[in-house]
Amino acid sequence: MFLGIDVGTSAIKLLLVDGEEKVQAEASVPLEVSRPEPLFSEQDPEDWWRATEVGVAQLRAAAPGALAATEAIGLSGQMHGATLLGASDEVLRPAILWNDGRSAAQCGELLRREPRLPEITGNLAFPGFTAPKILWVQENEPEVAGRLRKVLLPKDYLRLRMTGASVADTNDASGTLWLDVAARRWSDAMLAATGLDVTNMPDLVESNAPSGQLRSSVATDWGLSPGVVVAGGAGDNAAGAIGAGVVLPGQGLLSLGTSGVYLLAGDRFSPNPDTAAHAFCHALPEAWMQTAVLLSAASCLSWVAKATGGATEATLLKELEERASTSPVLFLPYLSGERTPWNDPELRGAFVGLSHDTTRSDLVQAVLEGVAFAFADGQDALLAAGGVVESLLVSGGGARSLYWGRILASALNQTLQYPEGAEMGPSLGAARLARMSISGEAAAQACPRPPLAAEVSPDPELASLYVERRRLYRDALSGLRRPMHELLEG
Repeated sequence: MFLGIDVGTSAIKLLLVDGEEKVQAEASVPLEVSRPEPLFSEQDPEDWWRATEVGVAQLRAAAPGALAATEAIGLSGQMHGATLLGASDEVLRPAILWNDGRSAAQCGELLRREPRLPEITGNLAFPGFTAPKILWVQENEPEVAGRLRKVLLPKDYLRLRMTGASVADTNDASGTLWLDVAARRWSDAMLAATGLDVTNMPDLVESNAPSGQLRSSVATDWGLSPGVVVAGGAGDNAAGAIGAGVVLPGQGLLSLGTSGVYLLAGDRFSPNPDTAAHAFCHALPEAWMQTAVLLSAASCLSWVAKATGGATEATLLKELEERASTSPVLFLPYLSGERTPWNDPELRGAFVGLSHDTTRSDLVQAVLEGVAFAFADGQDALLAAGGVVESLLVSGGGARSLYWGRILASALNQTLQYPEGAEMGPSLGAARLARMSISGEAAAQACPRPPLAAEVSPDPELASLYVERRRLYRDALSGLRRPMHELLEG
């Protein structure tokens, strides 16, 4: 048996599978995000641990024998989060998350201190990445900075609690701005730019390698045998790709989670940071990937459901399916700022074209189309960076809607493939990495592409219509960027 644990933004998800990847049990425990000030996004690391223990207890209640037979555990998690620990591994402050935008000024300072940043890391300096957050803490919370001894990513804090070891994998570490991504090791130059060195970093392993063993006390509490291996694991996007079998060049994954990610697998380090696309290590040795990231994707649908009276997302989508027409309204989906291709944490969402006749379904349709147009912007960035799309799978909570799939396929002009079990991709990928950590299997054997549940092709008429709608969308964004910034500045 193999257990995958995914430390998401909105929930901890656990998936227990056997050697043939038959699901034995699964659990999901919700998490809350704190936003104490504009641009801030934080979570208490203790909440991750408590939620994991609740999830394990649910697995134990559902399938005690299967859980007890667990041989290895894999971890997946939200990337970029800064978990600051003191000399005794105590948490010094709430973790600053991937969608936190407070450190925009520190990005410029980081580049000033180390002009080779794009060359070393393969990325621009984004406020969501880990390193700028440390500069912000040093400038704004000097008492915390003075006690800082170790920085861990979210899933790696969970590993620390599980194994007692401070370890990161090369994929997740790629999103810190401290990794030499081509060499797959910590960069002394980038660490020095934030006043840190390798002693402040966890050890590095590949995602499919062992990183330690479960503590005996944790194994006893969870009903597991001593010596259970914990694999290196990966960031949620790469783990989702592993779960979907997206491991070869030209294979792509469109993730419709809280955030949105368009990922292309590759066999070499091919950075092009000018497009605001990311170049990371993939969750396999000698493999890399490029990603375009939207800071708000399916979360936009959740937001509009709440804002229009609390109807469920499923109810809103059903209303749209009955209407089956485009929206007269445009939506800019930048509720948390944006990364690819704008690298602007101060962008904000907007509806354009409201009237007395605007209905709730108009707004929801506009939200789905706006997210699709943002993905199209991301696809342009990946193609400009030399990416090639040969196949494109869809995963995440938003993958449940084939209606949204028709919109996305037409906006991207790509055929979308929907694998079975698409909503549990990262935790399945984590379980696959767990299996590889003790079996030594090759990726082709351990990461098969799942059977398809559906395939959605572009609608030629809709695709043609969206060319013009996307032009209007871009014009609206161009005109609203300055007032968005001024409103945020107060």
